[in-house]
Amino acid sequence: MTTLLGKINYQFKATVWQYEVPNGWFFVSLPEEISQEIRTNLKWQEEGWGRLKSIAKINDLQWSTAIWFDSKLNTYLLPLKAEIRKKNQLTNEMEIDVNLWL
Repeated sequence: MTTLLGKINYQFKATVWQYEVPNGWFFVSLPEEISQEIRTNLKWQEEGWGRLKSIAKINDLQWSTAIWFDSKLNTYLLPLKAEIRKKNQLTNEMEIDVNLWL
């Protein structure tokens, strides 16, 4: 964890996965240790349904987004829009490096 311009930065590896419904969204799950740290320290900033505004970066592509806490998986999820997947050529089960600022 490092800070950059007042934001906390997390860097991690994660595997892209697709929600198991027809045309389901693609996500990466934050590592449990990072999720626990975020939940402990920043839960008070969550909006509805465990949403935390964030900035994500994969490869050279950075965008404003949000992470969502999934109580069933006990971790935060970063959704990957189709535009982000296409520009980064991301596919299901691909391991990627993620930078996330909160």
